[in-house]
Amino acid sequence: MQSMEEMIAAAQKAAESIQNQMNDVQAKLDSIEVEGVSGGGLVKIRCTAKGRILSVNIDESLMKPEEKQMVEDLVTAAFNDARGKADRVSNEEMQKAQQGMGLPPGMNLPGMG
Repeated sequence: MQSMEEMIAAAQKAAESIQNQMNDVQAKLDSIEVEGVSGGGLVKIRCTAKGRILSVNIDESLMKPEEKQMVEDLVTAAFNDARGKADRVSNEEMQKAQQGMGLPPGMNLPGMG
């Protein structure tokens, strides 16, 4: 049987390993890109799986003062599309990380979904 000190040392080592894996997942999420689209492709927003906006592309056919409200609505819709995709990718990556840590299904660590 292990001593209390050995069990504490093993728990600390496991916690450090999990923290390192979490840092790796967070870095990976910031490198995965998704694209949100609205208006049949007239507005596109690229962002990372962490939700950091990388670019906004608006087709020049929408650049008319009388179309201002529609453009704003399309940008909002494209952002929400990108955010939804980013959330899905983020959740998938977190689930992969949890499985890699050998955690039982349904056991979530703080910050992991």
